[in-house]
Amino acid sequence: MAETSDRTTVVFVHGLWMHTSTWEPWVDFFKSNGYDAINPPWPGDSPTVAESRANPDAIAGHGITEVADHYASIIAKLDKPPILIGHSFGGLIVQILLSRGIAAGAIAIDPAPIKGVWQLPVSALRVASVALKNPLNRKRAVSLSLKQFRYGFANAVSEKEASELFERTTIPAPGLPLFQVAAASLNPKAESRVDTANATRGPLLLISGESDHTVPPVLVKSAHKLYEASSATTDFKSFPHRGHSLAIDHGWNEIADYSLEWTAQQGL
Repeated sequence: MAETSDRTTVVFVHGLWMHTSTWEPWVDFFKSNGYDAINPPWPGDSPTVAESRANPDAIAGHGITEVADHYASIIAKLDKPPILIGHSFGGLIVQILLSRGIAAGAIAIDPAPIKGVWQLPVSALRVASVALKNPLNRKRAVSLSLKQFRYGFANAVSEKEASELFERTTIPAPGLPLFQVAAASLNPKAESRVDTANATRGPLLLISGESDHTVPPVLVKSAHKLYEASSATTDFKSFPHRGHSLAIDHGWNEIADYSLEWTAQQGL
């Protein structure tokens, strides 16, 4: 007979261009603070960064709904609703799952825009254009160059750290989710839609890095405003001088500490 645990599970969801191993310090941190924790990969990802880079065809073609359903199937096997923590496109995925009512609460760190966030900052467009510039990338996996990673993720850390993070964390990403978000405003059934008026969902924390080029603060603030239609808890926290790499760079523990404190305040 399988053993059950009274500990709440934290499920970590990575975003585009990141391997799931980037969450390992967070997994250890939450386990040491009384939680169970898992960091399942996206569909098509390989067990290691090197293997993922060598097998981009397996990564290609996976869209937002497929990824969300993949994590929902993992959540369904848990003893009770988990806490979800996602970064970038992972932050969008956890909002979708929280809205479905299958999680106790969620933290979205520099989340990709949900449907209804219409602002298009130049820096965000520059990063997204890595995939969007070629319509064929909709069905392909797309890789970042070091220069693109430095601009989009690691602009707020040293050049040396940016290079180290690039080598240690980056993998090809499916182009499809970027095309789906780009077309969301024209699609009533957009894959990035979230029921922001849902009053029965668990609490949500939106985190923004003030120096983020990929998801500039205006996008996170706009998402926060959309949730005003709900009486459920929706909090916003901004971290100054932090870029899109805030969850994986040398200062990750500052974000993790705040996330842990917030979960405790919510009784999660």
